[in-house]
Amino acid sequence: MLVLSRKLNGGISIGDNVRITVVEIRGNAVRLGVEAPKDVLILRDDVKVAMAAGVPLHEIEDALDFHENQTRQGETQ
Repeated sequence: MLVLSRKLNGGISIGDNVRITVVEIRGNAVRLGVEAPKDVLILRDDVKVAMAAGVPLHEIEDALDFHENQTRQGETQ
């Protein structure tokens, strides 16, 4: 595994058509922006594992929506 350190707005390129940029650093969380062609599938590891385990996509989307809403509520409090 290659481990790289980047500061805010720093980025890395993967091949000729994928770029990852550090968009925000807040506490122990890092937000990454990914630029890639539309035909490149980009998944978080937990979503990929759930899909591989046969969890229906609508259940994964429901869980992600719930998690995202909870996270946003925590940010505004």
